[in-house]
Amino acid sequence: MSHIAYIEVGSEEPLEKAIKRFKRMVEKEGIIREWKKREFFEKPSAILNRKKKALERKRMKRQRKLASMKSY
Repeated sequence: MSHIAYIEVGSEEPLEKAIKRFKRMVEKEGIIREWKKREFFEKPSAILNRKKKALERKRMKRQRKLASMKSY
C-alpha cells in the first residue's frame, strides 16, 4: 500500500499554514500509523496475540459499560 501525500500551496498561502494542512492530511490518512506498524517485522503469532488482547479489552469495556448502565 503506497501513499503519496501532497498538497498544492497557493501563491498567497503562508508556508506554516500549508505545513499544518499537510500534517492534518497525513494524520487523517493514517500514513504515520501505518509506517510505525510496518517499521519492524512482527511474527504472525504476535499479531494474533495482539489482536486477541485488543478484542478481550474491547469485550471487557463493553461489559463494564453495560454493568454501569444496569446499576441506575
